[in-house]
Amino acid sequence: MPLVSFGPPPLCLSVLPWLSRLLPSLPPPVRDVDVPPLFRQRFVLSGYRPPGLPLRCYVLSLLQIHNQTLNVWSHLLAAGILGFRLQGPEGQGFSLDAASLPLVLYVFSAVMYLSCSAAAHLFQSHSEQLHDWFFFLDSVAVGVFQHGSALALSVYSHAGKRVVFLPGSTLLAWSCCSACCYAKLHFHWLNPLNRKFLLQLVPTGTGFLLVIGPLVQRLTAQSWSPVALFLLSFFFFSCPVPERFAPGRYDIIGHAHQLSHILSALGTLIQQEALFHDFLWRRPALIRRFREQRLLVASFLFFSFVSLLSLFLTFCVFCVI
Repeated sequence: MPLVSFGPPPLCLSVLPWLSRLLPSLPPPVRDVDVPPLFRQRFVLSGYRPPGLPLRCYVLSLLQIHNQTLNVWSHLLAAGILGFRLQGPEGQGFSLDAASLPLVLYVFSAVMYLSCSAAAHLFQSHSEQLHDWFFFLDSVAVGVFQHGSALALSVYSHAGKRVVFLPGSTLLAWSCCSACCYAKLHFHWLNPLNRKFLLQLVPTGTGFLLVIGPLVQRLTAQSWSPVALFLLSFFFFSCPVPERFAPGRYDIIGHAHQLSHILSALGTLIQQEALFHDFLWRRPALIRRFREQRLLVASFLFFSFVSLLSLFLTFCVFCVI
């Protein structure tokens, strides 16, 4: 009678060691005193990933519970939803033409900023050099998103003159990127009262107020939810609440930076839905109103702006190296 063996086949035996090397066991999170000051958040005392691990360990930390888990997943999920919604706003087929190009560039800039933010928080604990590099990338992506938002809003939602709006928002987006990178390069310790905080918050907040300007008049008769979400996001970005009042209690879930990420992601999703609505409403008259050449030139200037920011990012990385 033949013997029946339920042991793993030889192929499995050869694959298992390879999988164990590819998927190493992750060390448990550590306390703030076990990581360099650059990686610490005020009033967050635990949940930090140890520095110096292989890069694949930080990729695998997507499936681990630590104090950056919600920061990463909130923006990753929002980026996926934004890209998926571009397939067809309001159930209608989406075709790429001059009228829809600013909307495509807006979605590209939003996905870029959400993805770069998720990557920065995913890899920030590897080393101080990589920490700075990824947050430079994050700052550049925020500048691109500000410009992409301004371009789309100026075409689909702006009811007034655009002579000042689009150039002004471009200048502020460049200022936001430059100030954030300079602050990250020269002022590492995060203190809400120091120069780093002012350099990051002032140009970013000013650019945000200019970008949402076209929506304010319409929102008085509709919903203030996008503006409220972005304002709350800025509040939690600048104020370590609620962890200030109970250090260590909100380390994994509920600290201010997580709330800022979630609110900004929700605000971006609502903003995209509003742009889809305006796009479908005004699409038949867009070519006649702006002319195809003007839309193409504005889109070309967007790529020029992205190229300049890419050169600036290269310069910042060179300064760190």
